[in-house]
Amino acid sequence: MGLLQIMNKLILLAALFFPIHAFALPGDAKQPIEIEAESVMVNETSGFNEFIGDAKVRQGSLLMAAQLIQVQSNNDGVQTMKAQGTLDQPAKYIQSQESQARYIEATAILITYDVNEGMIFLVGNASLVQGFDSFSGESLTYDIDNDKVLVKGSEDGTKRVKFKIEL
Repeated sequence: MGLLQIMNKLILLAALFFPIHAFALPGDAKQPIEIEAESVMVNETSGFNEFIGDAKVRQGSLLMAAQLIQVQSNNDGVQTMKAQGTLDQPAKYIQSQESQARYIEATAILITYDVNEGMIFLVGNASLVQGFDSFSGESLTYDIDNDKVLVKGSEDGTKRVKFKIEL
């Protein structure tokens, strides 16, 4: 596959990201999408795409970063994005929102973003900073559209939920 074909596929893939505007600042959806990785695997037939090695996806104020980012798309656009990190180098999600004074920042070993549901699922040493509040636990679910957070500790009780409110 030639460089021109790879670039065309990346441009097509980038165009699929434009539906990711439900939770973004209004201007984010109009921003160009930048994808960086050490290597990429694009499967147009299945809609499965993999960005490997210090992968970063940016659109406006949105940033997802991890060693591995997997994107599942179909004719309607992106369905899910999964960012896989490690305990030493967790996956990251950063986004500015109109309703928050500061960026929303999340880290976990695995971050799954369900575009259609407007949900972010964090698993493994999960943490989220929302405005001036912070949450941490073994797993965390963030409902972007309704601005709700659900945090769970470990099943064996060794890792409890932590919540900090800044007044």
